[in-house]
Amino acid sequence: MMKARIIRIISNRFTVLTENGERKVAVLRKKAGRAMVPYVGDDVLVSENGSDVTIEKIEDRKNCLNRPSIANVDQALIVMSVKEPDFSYTLVDRLIFLISYENITPVILLTKTDLAEEEETEKIRKEYETSGYKVLTNRAKEEEMRGVLSGKVTVLCGQSGVGKSTYLNGLDPNFDLPTQPISYALGRGKHTTRHTELYEVLGGWIADTPGFSSLDFAPVVSKKLAKCVPDFQIGESCRFEDCRHIKEPGCKVREKVESGVLSKIRYEDYLEVIPLCDQIKEWER
Repeated sequence: MMKARIIRIISNRFTVLTENGERKVAVLRKKAGRAMVPYVGDDVLVSENGSDVTIEKIEDRKNCLNRPSIANVDQALIVMSVKEPDFSYTLVDRLIFLISYENITPVILLTKTDLAEEEETEKIRKEYETSGYKVLTNRAKEEEMRGVLSGKVTVLCGQSGVGKSTYLNGLDPNFDLPTQPISYALGRGKHTTRHTELYEVLGGWIADTPGFSSLDFAPVVSKKLAKCVPDFQIGESCRFEDCRHIKEPGCKVREKVESGVLSKIRYEDYLEVIPLCDQIKEWER
């Protein structure tokens, strides 16, 4: 058997990249599928019998996202347009929460900056950069993007219509991913990406994923989320170790928000998702 990585899944056909750099279409052995549902990004062991390639085992993951379905991700490029559709702090913040919960580093990419006033783009950039997030725009030079992407597996995420596929096409002229304009009646884009796939770009791997606009916080454990939000890593401990930063006395995070040190926007978005968490039984966690 040899090592490989799943780089594309369509139906029950799995495209893998072997350790020898060869792309092969494989099928999944049933016993491997019973242990774990395969995701793009999975490291696997494959066997060959003539032209037939079979996935024998799915290796343990360091993390995974269920929507989009992808495993072993280093960072997430949260793509959000400044205009058409308008920038949504709430959606970006919710993506940050879910991504950070899976120990994935969030990076923000602002698109369609040519449709907005420079002051509007800078206001968004300042909101996140002040909190320690890396913020890029669609005007970023190739070398800057190479520094961000090289040696990493990056997932593109964000609602449809914000220009994820357009941006990916612009990074490499060999790409020709389908794009469509947004629906002005709905105020959002039409889905153009139908499956998750890894593409080799600027020394790293990028996953273009189906767009989405709703996020599921039901499986999220609120006490764990409270420790994962990047803004809340302030180097000071709250009075209670399991503080959720809501109404607990001696909460250092709330103190920092009230004094203007931490983002009030992010904190209010955090409070909105807390009631959506913990909706699974204890034994399922």
